[in-house]
Amino acid sequence: MFSWKPWTVEDSRLKYLGLVEALEADLRQGLVKPGDRLPPQRAIAEALGIDVTTVTRAFNEARRRGLVEANAGRGSFVRAAPEIAAASADRPVDLSMNIPPQPAGAALQRRIPEAIAGILSAPQGMLRLHYQQSEGSAPDRAAGAAWLAERLGSLAPDRVIVAGGAQSALFAICSALLKPGEALAAGRLTYPGFKAVAAQLNLPLVGLAIDENGIVPEDFERVCHERSPRALYVIPAIDNPTTATLPEGRRREIAEIARRHSVAIIEDDPYSCLREQVVPTFAEIAGDITWHIATLSKCLTPALRIAYTVAPDAGGAMRLAGILRATSLMAPPLMAALAARWIADGTAREVTDAVRHESAERQKLAATALGTATFFADPNGHHLWLKLPDHWRAEEFAAEADRSGIAIVPSGAFSISGDPERAVRVSLGVAPDRAALERGLTLLARLLERPSYAARVVV
Repeated sequence: MFSWKPWTVEDSRLKYLGLVEALEADLRQGLVKPGDRLPPQRAIAEALGIDVTTVTRAFNEARRRGLVEANAGRGSFVRAAPEIAAASADRPVDLSMNIPPQPAGAALQRRIPEAIAGILSAPQGMLRLHYQQSEGSAPDRAAGAAWLAERLGSLAPDRVIVAGGAQSALFAICSALLKPGEALAAGRLTYPGFKAVAAQLNLPLVGLAIDENGIVPEDFERVCHERSPRALYVIPAIDNPTTATLPEGRRREIAEIARRHSVAIIEDDPYSCLREQVVPTFAEIAGDITWHIATLSKCLTPALRIAYTVAPDAGGAMRLAGILRATSLMAPPLMAALAARWIADGTAREVTDAVRHESAERQKLAATALGTATFFADPNGHHLWLKLPDHWRAEEFAAEADRSGIAIVPSGAFSISGDPERAVRVSLGVAPDRAALERGLTLLARLLERPSYAARVVV
């Protein structure tokens, strides 16, 4: 059984070097590990449609770089080059930033410059370097409607705004819907970026009870009676940080409560595109009161600062555009054009599929590395919610992890009530490869078993 599936880096200057660079990339990504047996040279040649002599040259170069070792009668095996092994062993592991993994198969380092070159070389392509309308150009808004149609159904492009990222869209929506001092409801553990928007706009947050399925409708009803919030903020799928996904029945119940109490719904939905099970969005269930945000940063790359934002109607969309004009002026035109191009030619779907697959593999790795630890996760999500044993407080555990070279986020960063629970968010996508991720998770598993400083003897 061979763990490595041969491929080549197409833009390498020499064909045999493309094979070596592919193996090196997979080793850095953790897709192959030292000790893995490589397929026979002839099998690789047949699989790739190249000469055996080309494969032989590649193996010789791989041996020279320290990537491969040969054993007489047994074949060739992967070994870590000293510089790769040393760099991996000494490098801190960041498990704090909730970004998608960047799998080698997505080939973003090739696709991004190629797409930009194609855009600029097209007729009138240089116009993409000029200022654009704050709501986005007509082609870009149509691309957003096309991208969202898979989950939201047919959309009129005049309801879609192209914003420079979800944070920009969230600020604009809250500015449009609420005045300073008006209450804004959300789960008692919620996205820190949303907390920052509320603080900046002087909007008091009201934390709602949550369980393994997300916001509890009965508590939302209670808060509507007692605090009269003007809007509800919700991440409906793979919640950040708890990973909960609201079931359809609960979404409909929450939407009905919101409608009854004249509460607008702000649906921040970066992760639905990663899930295999489709659940109707609030934008489908209650489109007349829902403001839907769909960023590309969580399914493609954070470098693509584009968020398609759907207003209840065209008038609402133009209100948003007016606020965006005052705060960020416009989304980056070149990035908006790149997003539209990728949506049209299928690249956006291909990269999302690659990210989903890599996220699933990392979740499997996490389940193995963390062993008997208690945590919540979605099979295709970028993060997990790790519950801590009673002897650890979240802040202490995160600080101890940081001293060990692992960055994670304690529950206090997400808490609205100021009463954090014993849990931390562990993000799986930011680690450069699976080997680094496994190293970080293994250290976390060991830390869970250690006594905290508070539990140690003081004399």
